[in-house]
Amino acid sequence: MTGSRVVALGHYQPAKVLTNDDLAAMVDTSDEWITSRVGIKTRHVGGPDEPVDELAAHAGAKALAAAGLQPSDIDLVLVATSTAIDRSPSMAARVAARLGMGSPAVMDINVVCSGFTHALAVADHTIRAGAATRALVIGADKMADIADWTDRTTCVLLGDGAGAAVVTADPSAPGTLGGPGIGPVLWGSVPEMGNAVRIEGTPPRFAQEGQSVYRWATTQLPPIARKVCEKAGIAPEDLAAVVLHQANLRIIEPVARKIGAVNAVIARDVVDSGNTSAASIPMALSKLVERGEIASGAPVLLFGFGGNLSYAGQVIRCP
Repeated sequence: MTGSRVVALGHYQPAKVLTNDDLAAMVDTSDEWITSRVGIKTRHVGGPDEPVDELAAHAGAKALAAAGLQPSDIDLVLVATSTAIDRSPSMAARVAARLGMGSPAVMDINVVCSGFTHALAVADHTIRAGAATRALVIGADKMADIADWTDRTTCVLLGDGAGAAVVTADPSAPGTLGGPGIGPVLWGSVPEMGNAVRIEGTPPRFAQEGQSVYRWATTQLPPIARKVCEKAGIAPEDLAAVVLHQANLRIIEPVARKIGAVNAVIARDVVDSGNTSAASIPMALSKLVERGEIASGAPVLLFGFGGNLSYAGQVIRCP
C-alpha cells in the first residue's frame, strides 16, 4: 500500500486588518483586555465581495504553484470549512471551478476547528486506498460572517483566512515517518460536550462556553497529542515544530509545554490572525515554512481541536 506526503503549502488572508484598538471602538474592550486573555493583536477580515471559496482558491493556487503542478493534475479537492452558507455547490466544487480543474472528486468537510487535520487524514486514506493520486486539501473559514460583533467575549477572537496543502502519493511513505510522509491520524470527540462550541441560528452566529473549552483543551488534549507522536514513532522532544489549532495563546502555550516538545518551534500565528477555525493550522504551517523556520523533511505535529469538542492530529514531514 502506498503512502502520501505533503509536497507544498499556501495561504491567503484578506487585506483588511482589524486591530484591538479598532475593536475597542466597537465594543466594550481594550487592547490590554484582549491581549491578556487570548494573546491576539490583529485579525484579517474579508469584505462582502470575498466569499469563502475565493479565500480557499487563492490559498490553493499558491500551494499548486509551490508544488509545480497544474490544476488539472489534481484528482481530489477537500475543503474543510464551517462557514459555507450555501449547501450546494460545495466550497470544494466552487474552488475547482475557480481554478479551472478537470474532473476532480470534490467534498466539503465540516469539523469546525479540527477540520483541516480531519481532511488531511481523509486525503491520506484516499490516496492509500488508490482512489486518488494528488489531492488539494484546504482549510478556509470566514469567521467574520458568523461573528456577533456585540459580544466582546467572542468577536475579539475571530479572523478570516485560508491555508492549503498539496498531498501526493508516495510509495516510500507507507504510513510511518520512516520516509517523507503523513503519519497515522488519531481522532475522536466528546459528543456530550459538543454544545460547548456552536454556530447556530438564522443568521448563524458563533458562541462558545469559553471556560469549558479551555479546561478541556489544557487538561485532556496533551496526552492525546503525545499518543499522536507515539503512533508516528516520534518522541515529542524530536519534533521540529508543533502547529496546534490557533484558538487562544493561553491554550496553545500550556498544551505545547505539556506535550513535551521542548525543541520545537511553536506556531503562534493566532497573535496576528486570530482564530480562523479550519484555516488556522495550514495557514500557520505555511507561514512557518515560508519564513524558513522548519527544515524540509523535519517532523511536525499538527493537532486540531474545537467545535463538536472534536480533535484530530498527525505528524507529517515538512515539505
